Amino acid sequence: MKNFIANGETINITAAAAIASGQGVLVGSIFGVAEGAAATGDTAVIRLVGVFSLPKAPSQAWTVGQTIYWDAANSRTTNVLTGNTRIGIATQAVAGGAGDTTGIVRLNGGAT
Repeated sequence: MKNFIANGETINITAAAAIASGQGVLVGSIFGVAEGAAATGDTAVIRLVGVFSLPKAPSQAWTVGQTIYWDAANSRTTNVLTGNTRIGIATQAVAGGAGDTTGIVRLNGGAT
């Protein structure tokens, strides 16, 4: 097909701030996980699909299949819709203790 450009699993962005490898990145309504580190102004590759271990709000219980959002103000995932951007679904349950600060999320493909 003549108009095919890419499979869309990753895109290149210009880093608005320093980015660490594995960090969640929200650009407009596109969310991805950085494949590598990038300095401010550099090109960064973010992965839009896949299952990732990401920081989450502590003391939140998650269920498998629950909708997960990105809390840009705190750079972490959450199950709270208000003020946040939908990024995917939980693929593992989390008990929700104060020390439960990581969740496993399947990204929804970037566009929210």
